[in-house]
Amino acid sequence: MDVSELDYALPPELIAQSPVDPRDAARLLVYERSHDVRQDRRFSELPGLLRVGDLLVRNDTRVLAARTHFRRATGGRLEVLFLEAHDQGGKGDGGPAWETLVRGRPREGETLTSVADNEWQVRLLERLGDGRWLVRSLAREPVDVLLARHGSPPLPPYIKARLADPERYQTIFAAHAGSAAAPTAGLHFTAGVERQLRTAGVEILDITLHVGLGTFKRLADGPVEGQRLHSEAFALPAGARERIAAAKAAGGRVIAVGTTMVRLLETLARRADEAAEQGRTDLFVYPGFEFVLVDGLITNFHLPRSSLLALVMAFCGVEQTRGLYRHAVEQRYRFYSFGDAMLIL
Repeated sequence: MDVSELDYALPPELIAQSPVDPRDAARLLVYERSHDVRQDRRFSELPGLLRVGDLLVRNDTRVLAARTHFRRATGGRLEVLFLEAHDQGGKGDGGPAWETLVRGRPREGETLTSVADNEWQVRLLERLGDGRWLVRSLAREPVDVLLARHGSPPLPPYIKARLADPERYQTIFAAHAGSAAAPTAGLHFTAGVERQLRTAGVEILDITLHVGLGTFKRLADGPVEGQRLHSEAFALPAGARERIAAAKAAGGRVIAVGTTMVRLLETLARRADEAAEQGRTDLFVYPGFEFVLVDGLITNFHLPRSSLLALVMAFCGVEQTRGLYRHAVEQRYRFYSFGDAMLIL
């Protein structure tokens, strides 16, 4: 498959600039693969669309307030997006080194000072490529504490509107901070939807996958095959593997909330002999992939030429996905992070 096959036409006004209120008022395009049938519904109707014994698997990662601004010694400013703590480089007062995305043209060894806090400085240790840098915080306080105080949500560049409430870029079940981007399929859940799901006999399992920006990066031109994604860290709660296996054994469907959760579940299925409850995944799913564990998917509408769209095509079918996206455009669904959702069964 060539990356150009992941293109589609999208009127710019369909790119959602703000979240819908309430969260579960988002529209939901339902597609039944076995019958090639689609329905236009609302996310609030999700509990009635699933079955007793289904297992809904969500990502309970929490997005870091990762976007910061630093000042160079020359007076120029740089935007620094904190992505993930690393073990490399040892530990200093500021804890582990961090992988960051720096917008600008800094130099290795340069020291930057926070625009918001003159006491917070970072040193650029190593250029990692694609705008990524390994940096060391020189502050005594941990980076996550400083980010909570001085950082802002790392909204995608296609969202131009200011977000009045930063919690709207978090799921209501977000628990473990570490992501550079929200698992957006989970943004539609409300406490009411959760109660109705449990009343309907649908199980919910929350596990953690810290989403990195590499997941959303546009793929390079040329064949999809052979391209690689940056790896992402995951952690499983006690008993997660057993709950998944029990649901499958009882005839329930495993429904992933988000494409990133599909990647993790299919990674776990291929590491069934490993007892490790934490690790990393760099699984790249594209058409031709054989799904072992996932039976259903809740997902938003994704950017062209993205690995996320390739995964949806792998799960749903290439032409079927194109048809669903054409329908969504015709029916004026809202796209991307704050947009509407699909349920694929």
